[in-house]
Amino acid sequence: MSFIDTIKEKARESIKTIVLPEAQDIRVQEAARKVTDEGFAKVILIGDREKIKTEIDISDIEVINPEISPKFEEYAEAFYELRKAKGITLEQAHEILKSNIYFGTMMVKMGDADGLVSGSVCSTADTLRPALQILKTAPDTKLVSSFFIIDVPNTTYGEEGMFLFSDCGLNTNPNADELSEIAISSSKTWKELIGKEPRIAMLSYSTLGSAPLTDLTSKVIEATKLVREKCPDLSVEGEIQLDAALVPSVANKKAPESKVAGKANILIFPDLNAGNIGYKLVQRLANAEAYGPITQGIKKPVNDLSRGCSSEDIVGVVAITAAQAK
Repeated sequence: MSFIDTIKEKARESIKTIVLPEAQDIRVQEAARKVTDEGFAKVILIGDREKIKTEIDISDIEVINPEISPKFEEYAEAFYELRKAKGITLEQAHEILKSNIYFGTMMVKMGDADGLVSGSVCSTADTLRPALQILKTAPDTKLVSSFFIIDVPNTTYGEEGMFLFSDCGLNTNPNADELSEIAISSSKTWKELIGKEPRIAMLSYSTLGSAPLTDLTSKVIEATKLVREKCPDLSVEGEIQLDAALVPSVANKKAPESKVAGKANILIFPDLNAGNIGYKLVQRLANAEAYGPITQGIKKPVNDLSRGCSSEDIVGVVAITAAQAK
């Protein structure tokens, strides 16, 4: 069974409601149809059914037009209360809540939905801004970050070819404390989605002092120290090179005392350059499945899509979002 099939089965254990605010996109309509037919989540489309142009049968799928929703006034007043300290007036709240993405995010906030998936049309900023304004970060979480689940065929590295890569899509150049928070969030995500014990590699071009100390290596060393201080029970190693993190024979030479080296299943990249390049290399050269970027650290799950996504990509992200909502 593939990773995404496993996630769908997990989602079926407790059906969650996921909002899709880009109802005008044919790919979103196709995805809504597939999710509904497969039965692992309930989807709600946000838009005006009368104006949606489609050849997809969505007659049995709920479509909400914010401007005529009976919940509109309640949501607008709740949004005003959330944002009035930032200078938002009630009149402005009414205008803002006419936006599909803001209305959908308020549905999640108010408990009328469990998660939201957007980004086939909207930018990442347009997807995440309402989430950060309305839902905010999860308890005990300082930083919202992103991750990919990477499923590499024909390898025993990681968790039988399964990895979590972070951060590959959001934080450009995290400092040591931010990098430690990314690692901790990733460990929680790994347990929630994969159900296995996390083994975290804090990646660098140096392994345990093998290269001279620089600003680049010291950041990773400090981040590793912080992870250990914050979460003493987590298995984490750093700074560590990729080959030492994954390959047992290399680990035996470079980090023989490490409990993570040669067995890492979570790879934490030092910056967005490394993370983005790394996941795309593995995806393309190893013919791996790459699911993401998925966000972590928001109080309730909100996930961003690539604007080049397919309907199957959207289905996969809906499944992951539903599983996160558990």
